[in-house]
Amino acid sequence: MLRRSLRAALVAALAGAAVLFAASPAAAAPVYKLPFPCGQVWNGNTRTTHNPLEAIDFTRAGGDGSPVYASAPGTVELVKDNGTAGYGKHVRILHLTGHQTLYAHLKNYVVKVGTVVGYGTLIGYVGSTGDSTGPHLHYEQRLNGAIVKAKFDGVQASYYGNASYTSTNACQGPNTGAGWIDTSSGAAQPMYSGPGSTFSLQGTIADGVYVTIYCQTNGQSVTGKYGTSTVWNRIGPSRFVPDTNTLTGYPGFIPSVPRC
Repeated sequence: MLRRSLRAALVAALAGAAVLFAASPAAAAPVYKLPFPCGQVWNGNTRTTHNPLEAIDFTRAGGDGSPVYASAPGTVELVKDNGTAGYGKHVRILHLTGHQTLYAHLKNYVVKVGTVVGYGTLIGYVGSTGDSTGPHLHYEQRLNGAIVKAKFDGVQASYYGNASYTSTNACQGPNTGAGWIDTSSGAAQPMYSGPGSTFSLQGTIADGVYVTIYCQTNGQSVTGKYGTSTVWNRIGPSRFVPDTNTLTGYPGFIPSVPRC
């Protein structure tokens, strides 16, 4: 359990990035996944007496020492040990868009400030450090320093009470990206065999479909819903779509996703 307030100083550290990308896909949150290995089932507890209110405490039988994964691609911006107070051993990740995740009461952490992480990246292990009453992961999603209700795979977590969650983190492999096809007209998005419309057409994919992004590359400049960009996303074997019509939560290249 946590008994300390959020620090307002976090807002200033992210203000520049938030303003810069306000009119881009960065205005949306990244696709957060449960911070545990693919297929694991965890109980998420939320309560009206929790501090902060929108945080989630994750537990399961035998959970002490379980691996904790990054919830989304980003860069580690804080690794800290508060001893027996507050968060105890904790990690905070910046997702480049003013969005952050925090992982607290860790038994140990295995990353350092500046580490680029993605789905499937191990950041630490479930523990009971700090002001904790037993082994669990205290988890937060934040926007410009303020905690918000968590979402996993685009669906808001259940508040308030207990809910069961199954992780999809890195089910398609580590360092992949994720997002939704999001065209300006709602029409289907053409897919090409390479990063541009001069490559052969590989069919279409409907607006709003969830996609895994295996790699990204520069190609033909395309104007779409989110402006003009040369970034293209490979969403399958020989299937590329323009990033400017893909809602990922990142302005162009996603941290940790490889280049094609």
